[in-house]
Amino acid sequence: MSDTRLLDQGTQPIRFARGWHCLGLASDFADGKPHAIHGFGTKLVVWQGASGELNVLDGYCRHMGGDLTQGEVKGDHIACPFHDWRWGGDGKCKEIPYARRVPLRARTQRYETVVRNGQLLIWHDPEGSAADHDILPPELPEVMTDKYTPWSWNTKEINGSHCRELIDNVADMAHFYYVHFAFPTSFRNIFDGHTATQFMESKGRPDTMGGGYGDENSTLKSVATYYGPSYMINWLEVDYKGFITEVILINCHIPTGPDSFLLQYGITVKKPEGLDEKTCAYIAERYTESFGDGFLQDVAIWENKVAVQNPLLCEEDGPVYQLRRWYEQFYVDVADIAPEMTDRFEFEVDTTKANEYWHAEVAENLAKRAATEAAAPADA
Repeated sequence: MSDTRLLDQGTQPIRFARGWHCLGLASDFADGKPHAIHGFGTKLVVWQGASGELNVLDGYCRHMGGDLTQGEVKGDHIACPFHDWRWGGDGKCKEIPYARRVPLRARTQRYETVVRNGQLLIWHDPEGSAADHDILPPELPEVMTDKYTPWSWNTKEINGSHCRELIDNVADMAHFYYVHFAFPTSFRNIFDGHTATQFMESKGRPDTMGGGYGDENSTLKSVATYYGPSYMINWLEVDYKGFITEVILINCHIPTGPDSFLLQYGITVKKPEGLDEKTCAYIAERYTESFGDGFLQDVAIWENKVAVQNPLLCEEDGPVYQLRRWYEQFYVDVADIAPEMTDRFEFEVDTTKANEYWHAEVAENLAKRAATEAAAPADA
């Protein structure tokens, strides 16, 4: 028998995760028009009715399959463009203008909605359970006030990867050096109930051109918590040459198919005291670009790698298998959630050996660069 270790690419889950999922900024849907969102293997329709409530239904009319996202908002209802059947946010057909009565079974798939921190969240559960409001992400009381800059919100379609590839990053210490150009000097995880948290301190590499987490003049303290399967709040404290900035990063996604998802991320910055609005907006824009670059660095990896169900790990790779067991709770029926998926688990990675090697490698890279620059005038 060969000693070669084979990659188990497995198969993608046939269901989508149970939990709260973010569709984007609530204000983007508050225009009285229907909006299309691809998610959970179908299309959703999002609209704000005359009462001001945001509603989300399956995007296809149960009458004859008309695309409700191409319809019209009439009062509180979304009207199908095919035959004008009018659907309410509770999933019931409210009116058929050309008919005497509405069939008793005229109901469609609705998604319970919550607006939190200026974002529209919906509850998804293959079992059809009522939304669990106890596991909503926390309110950020000062966000959406004049103490923070407005959300800078971005989206990116990811194809060829299951969204678990994104979750794996929670336990992946080493990729911050190779992908994001940073030295993780402290790294630990806590998985507990429906939350998974990464605590990290890092500083940028001086041998790169920056981008992502890699500015050599910055040190970073990061606490990033997933609240359920798809919504992460990342509290960041950036020290740039002694100037400290507090940043909140939202990292969330919507699964669109078995191997695709819509990645969304938003940035808001606590306004430093004594700075004018223009300067605060400029700082927020720079951080949005920086962390946006970081996401794009990951995307380049995800779109070219294969799924690995049996990763071969070393000590410094972190608790990948434990993280995946935590994540599995969102893909099984509630009755099948096992204690090892939700019991509190803590792990700290020893970064000593990694940083010894990385600092030596960076020093060598800097020496090579200096030698190349010194030789350049003579070769001209």
